[in-house]
Amino acid sequence: MDNWDEFLVPYKQAVEELKVKLRGIRKQFTLEDDRSPIEFVTGRVKPVPSILDKMETKRIPMERIQQDMQDIAGLRMMCQFVDDIKIVVEILRKRKDFKVVEEKDYISHKKPSGYRSYHVVIEYPVQTIHGERKLLAEIQIRTLAMNFWATIEHSLNYKYNGDFPEEIQTRLQRAAEAAFRLDEEMSLIREEIQEAQLFFTKKKE
Repeated sequence: MDNWDEFLVPYKQAVEELKVKLRGIRKQFTLEDDRSPIEFVTGRVKPVPSILDKMETKRIPMERIQQDMQDIAGLRMMCQFVDDIKIVVEILRKRKDFKVVEEKDYISHKKPSGYRSYHVVIEYPVQTIHGERKLLAEIQIRTLAMNFWATIEHSLNYKYNGDFPEEIQTRLQRAAEAAFRLDEEMSLIREEIQEAQLFFTKKKE
């Protein structure tokens, strides 16, 4: 790759546009005086060193990078409850401004590490001065508890380069199960939590 900055420009554009659109969903729920299933949205373009590492690990040739690397443009949508994830996924499926091309359910089918999240891969049209370009982007939808675990695991993964000591791996798996049990318990008192949050919001106003 001669010029990574030029290559990543449309991906950066896609992330910025998608952040506005996905945050807009939350705003629409708020304007309709309805509780939003979305807590917040973040996004990033994968750094070049991470792209190169993944190309090596997955054996992706340079000429196939746009087709075979789905997460150069990445978005995360955070939810309070597991059931909210289903609502968000259904909203994404109905959108007309991008096309869902793949879904990966790591909640019902967790990874061996304990990782849980729901991934939606989309084909997003970016308008450039040279015309339209359709790029792949990955949207990860997860609860706050899932995100906490995933963030810690990601940091440790860099430290150990994926080769965790057995004790760390065991504790991570236990922590993943504890985070999921927390989500399950919170779901059981969902109505009480939402009523309390609504009361608090109105009191502040």
